[in-house]
Amino acid sequence: MTTADTPPVPDTPLTPSPAPDSSLTPDTPSPVPAGWRPALAPAVSLRHDRVRDADLLVLPERVVVLRGSAARILRLCDGDRDLEAIVAQLMSRFPGAPVAEDVPAFLGRMRTEGWVR
Repeated sequence: MTTADTPPVPDTPLTPSPAPDSSLTPDTPSPVPAGWRPALAPAVSLRHDRVRDADLLVLPERVVVLRGSAARILRLCDGDRDLEAIVAQLMSRFPGAPVAEDVPAFLGRMRTEGWVR
C-alpha cells in the first residue's frame, strides 16, 4: 500500500474558525438521504499508525492519511447513529464549532468517494 499518490483527507475543524475552508465542501454537494446512518464501507477500515502517530483510512491497495478531526467523525459512523445524531453528539462536545455545516459536507464527500456507505 502506498500513500504517495493518495491526497490526505482535508481537515474538518471542530473549533470555530473565522472563514470556512472551501476544500471541505465538494463542488457539487452529495445529497445524503434522510435518516442516513453512515458506516464505513465493507472493505474500508480505520486504523491508528503508532509509528507516524496518524489516523489512517485503509482501503484496498490504498491508504488515506486522515488529518484534523476526520478520524473522530468517522469513528462515530457505526451504522447505528444517523447523521443527525452524529452532528448532535459533536455539537455537544464542541459548542460553537461549525459542526452542522462541516460534518454533513465531509461525510457527503466520503460517501461520494465510496469510503462510507
